Amino acid sequence: MSSQKPRVLLTASFTWFLSWNDDGPPGVESPYIFDLSLYLARELGWEVKVVIPSSQKSWIGKAYHIRELVKGRYYYPKKPDGLGETSDASRPLRDGEVAEWILLDGTPATCANVALHNLYPGQIDLVISGPNLGRNTSSAFALSSGTIGAAMSASLSRKRAIALSYGTFLYPTPVSLFHPAHRLAGAIITQLWNNWGQDPEGIRGDGEVDLYNVNIPMVAKLLSSEGIGITWSTMWRNSYGRLFSQQHPAIHPPATNQEIPTGGPDSPNVDLSSGDAGQTSTKSSPAPSPLLFKFSPDMQDLVKPSLSSLPTNTDAWAVHSDLATVTPLRASFAEPPPEITASFETGVRHWKMRL
Repeated sequence: MSSQKPRVLLTASFTWFLSWNDDGPPGVESPYIFDLSLYLARELGWEVKVVIPSSQKSWIGKAYHIRELVKGRYYYPKKPDGLGETSDASRPLRDGEVAEWILLDGTPATCANVALHNLYPGQIDLVISGPNLGRNTSSAFALSSGTIGAAMSASLSRKRAIALSYGTFLYPTPVSLFHPAHRLAGAIITQLWNNWGQDPEGIRGDGEVDLYNVNIPMVAKLLSSEGIGITWSTMWRNSYGRLFSQQHPAIHPPATNQEIPTGGPDSPNVDLSSGDAGQTSTKSSPAPSPLLFKFSPDMQDLVKPSLSSLPTNTDAWAVHSDLATVTPLRASFAEPPPEITASFETGVRHWKMRL
C-alpha cells in the first residue's frame, strides 16, 4: 500500500490544438486534459507534469518515430479554457498562466519515454495517459490506442501507469459531466495508487500489475447522488473488418484535399454509417494512383453493439451498462496458458522436425 502523494506525468494521444501550425483555439479532440490536470494538482494536491503530442496521434498504438528528430515547445495554458501561448524556451509563468506544459512532435509513447528519461528523470512516480476522448474498451480499440500505448510505454520503463478514457454516449457531451468524471477518475486513480494490485509476473519484478486501463462512460447518471458504479473487468476480445476504403481518382480528384480522420470512434461528428471516424484534418492528396486508400473504418457494430451481444463482465459490457471499468493489463502480447501452446504432443515441449 502506498499512502504518499504521487508525482504524476500526464500525457495523451491528442494535442490541445487542432494543428501545431495553427496557434488557434483548443481542439474539439481534447476537451478534458486541462481540467483534469487542474483537478489532480489543486484538489488532490499532486505534483503534475504534462507532456503531450503536438499533433493528433490517435490510432497509433505504441509506435515510436525513430528517424525523425523529436522537437518540442513549451506551452502555457490559462484559465478558464486552457488557451495559452507557446515558447521555444522555458520561461516564468505570466499573469493568468497556471502551468508549463511541453508539446513534442512525437507519438504518445514517445512523449512518455522522453518525459521519463530525458525531461524528468527520477521525478515521476505514476504516468496517467488521458483522458482520451472516447472509450478504449475491447481488444480492437485497445490494440490501436495511442492512449494505452503511452501507458504501455511507461510500464516498459518500469513505472506505474494508468490509461484513462471517457466514453462518449451523448452527442455533444454536456459540459456538466466533465467535473463529475474528473472527480470519479481521481477517486479511481487514488484507490489504485494506494492499493496497486499484484501480478507475480509483473514486468517491474516487484510482483505488481504492469498497468491499468480505466474507462468512464460519460452518461447522465454521473450527475445523480449515487453516481455510477465501478467494476473490475476483463477486455472484450473482438475484431474488426474493413478499416480503409478505396478512393478512385475520377470520383475523388487527388488535386483536392481529402478528409482524413484524426479522432477515435467516439469523436464528434462521427458518421458511422459512412465510415467517417472523427474530426478531420486536411492534407494534400498523393499523385493520381489506382491504389489510393483512405482510413474510413466501418465500426457500427463496435461502437454501438447491442448489450445482449456483449460478454458479461467485459469492459464493453460494463460501459454500455453505465459502469466505470478498471482492467489490469500486462505490458506484453497476451499468451494462452502453457498447456495450450507448449507442445504438439502431450508432455513434449521441444520441437521435433526436419529442415
